[in-house]
Amino acid sequence: MNIKITRLYEGFEDLPLPKYATNGSAGMDIYAAVNEPVVIAPGSVVLVPTSLAISLEHGFECQVRSRSGLAIKNAVFALNSPGTIDSDYRGEIKIILANFGKEPFIIQRGDRIAQLIVAKYEKIDWEFVNELPESERGEGGFGSTGVKH
Repeated sequence: MNIKITRLYEGFEDLPLPKYATNGSAGMDIYAAVNEPVVIAPGSVVLVPTSLAISLEHGFECQVRSRSGLAIKNAVFALNSPGTIDSDYRGEIKIILANFGKEPFIIQRGDRIAQLIVAKYEKIDWEFVNELPESERGEGGFGSTGVKH
């Protein structure tokens, strides 16, 4: 599948387009398009620009997810992960990052800050009914299936 992508601002042509790190990667790394370092203080949230915009086909979304290395090593997460970039959005992709760590985290130009996954979705119509069909689980919620085999 080919997806149209553009850079919105001059001066970031040296940064790679989102790309897969390995053949088995599901997510593509996306890079920070900043000229000066961005500091995320502990407990703070920042919006990091990428200078990129995309055009998806109808029926597809682009999900924004945390990078596991940032999460485990620095307690930095994509806050609304997975975030959704809709097929009709043409604005800049910006990444909401939150620092849950105890130390400030510094984002440099070109740092890999999140992952993108393009996924197909279905549009649905709700069918209101007075009663739902029975299921094995029923109304069992959080923890109802247990933690042991």
